[in-house]
Amino acid sequence: MDGKKVQERAAWGASDGGGGNLVQDAVDYRGCRADKSSTGGWVAAALALGIELCERLSTMGIAVNLVTYLTGTMHLPSAAAANVVTDFMGTSFLLCLLGGFLADSFLGRYLTIAIFALVQAIGTGLLAMSTELRQLRPPPCGPGAAGPCEQATGLQMGVLYVCLYLIALGTGGLKSSVSGFGTDQFDERDARERAAMGLFFNRFFFFISVGTLLAVTVLVYVQDHVGRSWAYGICAGAMLVAIAVFLSGTRRYRYKRSSGSPIVHILQVLVAAARKRNIVKQPLTASALYEDRPEHARIPHTAQFPCLDRAAVMAGDSDNEVGHDGRPTPNPWKLCSVSRVEEVKMVARLMPVWATTILFWTIYAQMITFSVEQATTMDRRMGGFEIPAASLTVFFVGAIMLTLAFYDRVFVPLCRSLVTGRQGFTNLEKIGIGLVLSIIGMAAAAICEKKRLAVAATSGGAGHGSLPISVFMLTPQFLLVGAGEAFIYTGQLDFFITRSPKSMKTMSTGLFLTTLSLGFFLSSALVSLVKSCTQWLGDTINHSRLDYFYWLLAVLSVVNLVAYLVCAMWATAPASSQAEQPQSAMATDEKC
Repeated sequence: MDGKKVQERAAWGASDGGGGNLVQDAVDYRGCRADKSSTGGWVAAALALGIELCERLSTMGIAVNLVTYLTGTMHLPSAAAANVVTDFMGTSFLLCLLGGFLADSFLGRYLTIAIFALVQAIGTGLLAMSTELRQLRPPPCGPGAAGPCEQATGLQMGVLYVCLYLIALGTGGLKSSVSGFGTDQFDERDARERAAMGLFFNRFFFFISVGTLLAVTVLVYVQDHVGRSWAYGICAGAMLVAIAVFLSGTRRYRYKRSSGSPIVHILQVLVAAARKRNIVKQPLTASALYEDRPEHARIPHTAQFPCLDRAAVMAGDSDNEVGHDGRPTPNPWKLCSVSRVEEVKMVARLMPVWATTILFWTIYAQMITFSVEQATTMDRRMGGFEIPAASLTVFFVGAIMLTLAFYDRVFVPLCRSLVTGRQGFTNLEKIGIGLVLSIIGMAAAAICEKKRLAVAATSGGAGHGSLPISVFMLTPQFLLVGAGEAFIYTGQLDFFITRSPKSMKTMSTGLFLTTLSLGFFLSSALVSLVKSCTQWLGDTINHSRLDYFYWLLAVLSVVNLVAYLVCAMWATAPASSQAEQPQSAMATDEKC
């Protein structure tokens, strides 16, 4: 859609008076104001959720079993294989910022989702081909092989990296837009639709969990017993079907107009404030600052971060530039409105909580790397069936789904009946619970690994056979960290979307997802650092002291939890010191 034409038609619709059935800030596929009766709602949101389900199916189906492919087929050392997986996942989530920037600045969420979903499908298809070609993997080796196993060559790893990072590009591009595009299908000014939007976040995470569940069960089984190329081909085909379904809803969707790049807006405030750092000395009041928005669209001035208020100080003609009509107009790199400054302050308030949630995802990374490696050495038989090592993460996903179901169906109604007005935990409380569960999970993992190593030492478990210890010993760490993810993911998503400016919704989702990215990268850095400084992480897991590494993560997490509690108390400071949020955000913080 042509941006100028969309704005003209939307403006025409507004001047026409519209009606109660028209959405004020959304247009349809023709660029006219969206009609509630024929656009948006659950049908449109559900079509977008199909893309998210298939994205999780592909990304997690690859990630949870990739470490076994790297160690067993490509013959990489244990620590190196773990780093490949965490770097792949970290890059996937880091690229969410790129996807958010493109969606907010140029493409819009609809086109961003369609384009990058296709990129991911192409990458997954190429990965299926690369795992099928014998020339792209080293010769097989086993217990009876003569000499050491031959590692994959640079060319073979290079092809694998191209496929993986093409998938990462697709994942990052679409992931930050799906949740935002889904919420675009509901009108926040309509009480009924606003309530439906509140349910959307839970169903969005449910679809993520369903996709992950299918990945760690059905897809992992296909990889281990039919072939990886078949499994990856299924992922590519499923994504193509999801794209077709998504595009079929083009006439049904509501589209929000872009208000420009939020990154540029943030930079404008920072530059304007820096330029006037020596001009303004006295305390500033709202009446002395520049504002160009209508009354209903303004964000009230706050006293926090007074250095940023300088961007809204009027310095006369030096703030102006010649506009398109030849008249002087404010230069946004020299003068910003109070509302624009407050938007930047809102983003700044997110950062302490953002920083203290990164370590959780470092712990999460262990569940799809070292924990899967642990499972490969243990007895995985259940009757006459041998469970694929990567399928142990079904306990992880099961814990997420059970925790969400218990919270929504049991805890929230109980909380509501016991105390009037209480709707459950606040987003910050959910994050704190997730961090506590991750600490307990790492302690359980360390204890289990010590037991496994003791069995390996007594049974001479240095070969390729499984140890006489049940793989179900790993269940507690999967259940604890999985329950922790259920709390921290929904808490973070709620926190970042409800406390960020409306114009930066996609970027705030990308900001939240960068905590996952940095958590994976931090895992890679810690593994490399520990491997270089200690003997804890050897080439094989049976010749390592992984339990020491797990205890290190548990101790770091305790320190991080203390820091988080300080940041959470700051984030819940009295309302007089914080910007007024949208009503939905304020309602969130009035929970128990």
